[in-house]
Amino acid sequence: MFRSIKTIIKNLAQNAVLIAEEELGAGNGQAKKQIAIDYIIKNLPFSEPIKHIISFLLSKIIDDLVETAVEWLHTQQQNQGEQ
Repeated sequence: MFRSIKTIIKNLAQNAVLIAEEELGAGNGQAKKQIAIDYIIKNLPFSEPIKHIISFLLSKIIDDLVETAVEWLHTQQQNQGEQ
């Protein structure tokens, strides 16, 4: 179960980072990170009380997955720039 929640969060994190980047553009790292975290929690496929518990218990994992998604986005942008 934990593995599937982590996979869900990872996928949401990638979408969240793309959305935050579109909304705020370059810079504003902390604001974009908060947008991404809020997006993930909002879009978890669970009831509101469960979302709250997950966000509290897994806050470090959510944070790490957002950071990983940011690195993924930068890699994608670099790869597109090389083509």
